[in-house]
Amino acid sequence: MSIQLYNLIHVFGVIVLFMALGGTIVHVINGGTKESNTWKKPLAMMHGIALLLIFLGGFGLMARLGIPHASPPGWIWGKLVIWLLLGAAIALPYRFKGFAKPLALILPLLGAVAIWLGVFKPF
Repeated sequence: MSIQLYNLIHVFGVIVLFMALGGTIVHVINGGTKESNTWKKPLAMMHGIALLLIFLGGFGLMARLGIPHASPPGWIWGKLVIWLLLGAAIALPYRFKGFAKPLALILPLLGAVAIWLGVFKPF
């Protein structure tokens, strides 16, 4: 597959991931609970599929760009840590309801850091 296709898969996964996280966060901010969320399962599925697409697209890009999987540069490790944090983020609004509003601001900033790492490759 081409670099462009892997990039499309990666970016599409990011869009779906933030859509699922945003839907969950807005539900909790509006007073919803895990039990009252009729979209809980579809949002969780979207979140998981999005994480898979991000992972596959990212590793496909690494392969196409010739970045070794055995010893990736530091910016790749940073993106993997962010990927893990965004993976855990789906549970946080339900567990810590007061944290939902700050998450609505923190998660896009985390996404911006991931973009910065991928574009500028600082280390």
